[in-house]
Amino acid sequence: MSIRAQQKLQTRQALLESARLLMNSGRGFGSLSLREVSRQAGIVPAGFYRHFADMESFGLALVAEVGDTFRDALRQVRHHELQQRGMIEASVKIFLGAVSDNRDQFLFLAREQYGGSLAVRQAIAELRQRITQDLARDLLALGRLPHLNPSQIDVLADLVVKTVFATLPELIDPPPLTTPPPLWPAAKMVQQLKLILIGSKHWRRGERANAPKEGVALLADAMAHQIRAT
Repeated sequence: MSIRAQQKLQTRQALLESARLLMNSGRGFGSLSLREVSRQAGIVPAGFYRHFADMESFGLALVAEVGDTFRDALRQVRHHELQQRGMIEASVKIFLGAVSDNRDQFLFLAREQYGGSLAVRQAIAELRQRITQDLARDLLALGRLPHLNPSQIDVLADLVVKTVFATLPELIDPPPLTTPPPLWPAAKMVQQLKLILIGSKHWRRGERANAPKEGVALLADAMAHQIRAT
């Protein structure tokens, strides 16, 4: 890579870091202006346009950046599962390590999935869908739920990914000291994922929304047993 290309890459990264720094103070992406992001990065506003067409494309670059980090963390989780058939706790620990190491990126993701920029929200929704598709493919490849058809695997993957995304805001900052240990975000995520997987193991291939009450009772009993065992 040439010196000029390296400098351009460094300036681009400085702009992304400047936006995350400004948002780290509690602001949303929609409240940022091109001028203040440029000023924070130490460049003139005209220099911004050498890297991004406008603030919308800038926001999409922020989503792409955290998307790469997110999917890399999930690849580590999948490698752990494939190589060691690891437990949920270990997988959650890997993911939490990625969140801790890249707090500003995940803070942006946690806030902006419900934020003011439509383009950014849509990009995050597309990222979530890609992650869901990746997980569904992995679940089918692992073959641990042979009683579920591909459509049901898709629903399971969607539920797991949405649970992780919904928990992100709680993972960013520690909860109040008065919070009971079982309700700490990491512990809660482990329990939620366990319950989801327990449900998937007891779900019948032909199950429908109006499943017999005895099937629901069986699932409830299994969940209660798992909770008591943890």
